[in-house]
Amino acid sequence: MIPEHKIEEILERVDLVSLISRHVELKKAGREFKGRCPFHQEKTPSFYVVPEKRFYFCHGCRASGDAVSFVQRYLGKTFVDAVKDLAREVGVDIEAAQDPSARERQQLKEVTDLAAEHFRALLWQDEGRAARTYLASRGVSEETAHAFGLGWAPNAWSLLADKVNRSGMMDWAVKAGLVQRRQNADGYYDFFRSRLMVPIRAPEGRPIAFGGRLVGAEESAKDGPKDGPKDGPKYLNSKESLLYNKSETLYGMDQARDEIRRRKAAILVEGYFDCIGLHQVGVRHAVALCSTAITPGHLQLLRRAEAQQLLLLLDGDQAGLNAVERLAGPLLAAGAAARVALLPHGDDPDTFARREGVDGVERLLQGAQPLTSHLFASVLPQGAQASFEEKMAAIERLKPVAAQLPMGLVRSAFLNAVGAHFGLPPGDLEGALRPARPVPKPSQSPAAAPGAQRPAAARPAPVRPPDALEALYVATVLREPRLITRDPYRACDELSHTSLRMVLAHATAGNGTEDALFEAPEPVKRAIEVALRQLPEGGAALEQAFLTVCRKLTLRRVEEQLRYIEKATRQTPGASELTEETKRLLVERTALVALQKRIKDELRPSAPGTKAPLQPV
Repeated sequence: MIPEHKIEEILERVDLVSLISRHVELKKAGREFKGRCPFHQEKTPSFYVVPEKRFYFCHGCRASGDAVSFVQRYLGKTFVDAVKDLAREVGVDIEAAQDPSARERQQLKEVTDLAAEHFRALLWQDEGRAARTYLASRGVSEETAHAFGLGWAPNAWSLLADKVNRSGMMDWAVKAGLVQRRQNADGYYDFFRSRLMVPIRAPEGRPIAFGGRLVGAEESAKDGPKDGPKDGPKYLNSKESLLYNKSETLYGMDQARDEIRRRKAAILVEGYFDCIGLHQVGVRHAVALCSTAITPGHLQLLRRAEAQQLLLLLDGDQAGLNAVERLAGPLLAAGAAARVALLPHGDDPDTFARREGVDGVERLLQGAQPLTSHLFASVLPQGAQASFEEKMAAIERLKPVAAQLPMGLVRSAFLNAVGAHFGLPPGDLEGALRPARPVPKPSQSPAAAPGAQRPAAARPAPVRPPDALEALYVATVLREPRLITRDPYRACDELSHTSLRMVLAHATAGNGTEDALFEAPEPVKRAIEVALRQLPEGGAALEQAFLTVCRKLTLRRVEEQLRYIEKATRQTPGASELTEETKRLLVERTALVALQKRIKDELRPSAPGTKAPLQPV
C-alpha cells in the first residue's frame, strides 16, 4: 500500500495544467483552463481544469477527477502504476516512504499463501490418508475441513523446502518459520512434518501462520532428517512474524465475524479443534486463543467485530478452572462483560458439541455465570463461612488477578465484590491483595526489546475515515468485482479518498477481497466492513444497490457543478449583457439540471410499496 499522505504529496506537486496540456489544448478562462474533452467527441469546449482545487471535470460527459485519475483514464494505467509514474515525474520517493517492512510483509504473504495451498492439496491426495482418518475420528466433515482450509504436512523431510526453493522463496520461507537450515549438512528441511495443518487466518481470511497437530508420531522418526524435530509436541505453531502476532490474533475470526456481529457476542475456547467443532454443529460465533493469555489486542479485535459479551467455554477439569483465573485479570481490567460456562468433567467443547449438538451448547451457554461470580465460587466455595486458612489461601490465588487491575473504579468495585463474598472489610483487602513484588510488565516484541534504542521517527498523519457513500461503492465492488463494468456514470472517478481508491485498484486487479483489505488502513477497513454489512448478498439486489450508489455519487458531483455555475454566472447589478463564457455555462446548466432530474427520477421508487433504495449509514 502506498501511504495516503504520499499520494497527497504527489497531487500537490503535480502541475495539473501542464500534465493535461500534453494531451489536450487548453486555454485560460479566468482562474481555470478549458478545452475539448479528451474522453468524448465535442466541438464546443466543455472540459475544465481547476488548478486551485487540483481537479478536472467535463460538463458534457461528466468525466472528473484528479491527476491520478486522468493518467488512469487517458493512458489506461492502473491506479498504482499511475501513482508511480507521477511520483517519478515530481520526485517523490514512494519506496522510501513506504513502511520499511512492507516488502518483507509481502514476501511473507506470498510464501504463506504457497504453503497453505501446498498443505491443503496434500490433505486430499494419497499422502493425506492418515490425516483424513484422524479428522473422521474427530467428526470433522470434508465440508468443514475445506471451509477452514485444513491441510497435511507429510513426513517427507523437504517436500515444502524443495517447492519454495524452486519458486525462489527460500529466504522468505525461513523468515516465516516454514523451513529450517540443516545443522549438520547443506540444505533445508520442513519445520512441519507428520502434522495435520491448521491455517491461522487474519480476519479478512488470508493465511498468516499455521498450527500443526501431530498425527502418526510413530512414523516421524523413520525417514525424517537427523537434525530436525522428531515426535515433538502434540501441537507445533508458527513463530511470530511481521504477519503473525499471536497476541493480536484469534483463531476462527474470519469464519465467526459475521455471526459475532449478529449476536453481539463471542464464544472463547482454547483449542483450534474446539473452535472447528463448534462451528460444524452450528455454533458459529466461536473463536480460539492462539496463546495461553488474552490480551488487549484480542479484546480490541472483538470490539471491532461488535462483540458486547464474551462467553468463556472451558473444560470442566482443573485446567479449565485454572484458565478462568488466568484470563480473569485482563478481562476485568478491560471492563469486559464476560461470563463463564464450564463443561461437564471430562468433556472439551469439541466432544460436547458433537454429542449434544447446537441445542446442548446453547443451553450450556444460557446458564453461564458472570466471571466474578464464578471466580469467587472457585477460589472460596464456602464464602464468608470459610475458615481463616481457606480465606487466606483464596486471597493468595486472587493476588495475580488483582495485580492487573488499575487504580480507580474497576479496582474498587472488585475489592467490594471480594469483600462481600469473603465477609471481609474491602478497605483491608487492598493491602492483602497487593502482590509481594511488582508483577513484571508484559514482554515486548523482539522488534522492541528492552534497551533497544529506536531512532525518533515522525508519525505519518492519521488516515481520515472515508465518506460512507464512497465506502459503499468500494464494498460493492469487493463483493462482486464484475459490477464495476456496470457503472453507468464512471462513479469510480468520483472517489476522493486515496486509500479507498487503492483498495479498489487491488480488488479490480483480481487480487480478491482478502488481499485488497489486508493492508488497508484501519479507518478504511472499518468503513468498508460497515458498508459490507449494509449490502445484499448478491444477485439482482446487489446490482441494484450498486446502481443506486453510482447514481448518488454522480448526483453529488452534478450538484457541485451546478453550485459552481451559479456562482460563476451571478451577475453584478446593472449588467446588461452576458459574456460568451456565461452563455455557455448557462447552456451547460440546462443540461446538468436535466441530468439531475433524470438521476433523481431513477432514485425514486417506481411504484407504491417499492423498497426504498439502499441508504448508507
